[in-house]
Amino acid sequence: MTDNLFEGLPPPSSEPQNEEQQQSTANNKKREASPAPAPAPALKSALKKPKTDSEETVPQKCLRFKMTTDASDAQVIDAMQKIASHIKNPTKFGKASKLAIQMIQAGSVKPGTSGQFFAILEAAMSSPTSCTDPSVRADYHALFTVAQDAAECLSKKQKSQLSTWTIQAVVANDLFTDDSFVFSKTATRIKEAISSLPVATKDDDLEEAAALKDEAEKTNEDSKNKQDMPPAVQAEENHKDEADPFGLDAFIPKRIKKDDRTKGKKETGAKIKEDEEEYKRFLKSQREALITCLEIAAHRYKTPWCQTVIDILVKHAFDNVARFTSQQRDAIPKLWASIREQQNRRKQGKSVTGKLDVNAFELLQQKYANEKISIRRAVGSGGERRAQQWLG
Repeated sequence: MTDNLFEGLPPPSSEPQNEEQQQSTANNKKREASPAPAPAPALKSALKKPKTDSEETVPQKCLRFKMTTDASDAQVIDAMQKIASHIKNPTKFGKASKLAIQMIQAGSVKPGTSGQFFAILEAAMSSPTSCTDPSVRADYHALFTVAQDAAECLSKKQKSQLSTWTIQAVVANDLFTDDSFVFSKTATRIKEAISSLPVATKDDDLEEAAALKDEAEKTNEDSKNKQDMPPAVQAEENHKDEADPFGLDAFIPKRIKKDDRTKGKKETGAKIKEDEEEYKRFLKSQREALITCLEIAAHRYKTPWCQTVIDILVKHAFDNVARFTSQQRDAIPKLWASIREQQNRRKQGKSVTGKLDVNAFELLQQKYANEKISIRRAVGSGGERRAQQWLG
């Protein structure tokens, strides 16, 4: 019994390794035998024929329209001159103002054409129809509102004049609005403009009186014959002839240096004086425009929602009455007295017309106070017999 039962068999330690190797080889064979996954379907864009360089360089045909027209400065100036000649006519003002607005929005107003553009605005304000007239009020408002976009192309003098025209054509017309917010905003703008005015001096009062006197004299002179030369001009010409009877003054050498210095001083002094006169004219026109706005606001006092804003506005003007000239200082207290009288009526429960304020309920109460109303049921619309008996 010496025979070994495990003779010829492999040792126990090597058996599991051989089994693992056999399993791994079997798995590899299965993977090799399994079919490969199907490829993803190709996109339609990938099936298209790729473009070559020659095809990409060929320009594609398309139809384009030119939406703007490049006009030369000469054409723009000619158009502005035509607009300025037609805008004075009240019947053509609407169309001419719209053309002017289109030119501003197209960028046609430049430093080279600013003079002609200002001539359009000047012609518009010289129209016989007032800028607050209901027929042209909206057109004036639109024109001078858009004109602010082209103000940078104007000179200092032209900007000052444009600000005055803006008060007359935009601010004054905003007082006719039905929007309480716009009305209140416009009143605030007027108060700020009044506060920015300097205090009027005696010179301003004297210049105002002199201007009124000159206007009266000019009206009288226009009625006279203008063809005859004034005697002062004839005397001046005779004096020139006597001073140089032979016309030899042109050949006499003059001292250039001294004359140039004198000329330079005179030009500087004339420029300063001209600037002062221009500033005075600007203040005068500003005050007149603001007085016009106050008058328009006072006329709207019958509108209930405007009354409180008008009270504050006119009171502010009355408190700053020293910033206006003598003639205007007489008008503002009268305006404030009228507003205070209507304000007192409101406190007493009366309306602007002097009658008591009546609301809708009180109005209906007065209407049906003396009416004869039946105590029976309502009358039907079908013409019932009871209704016929009741109506008789």
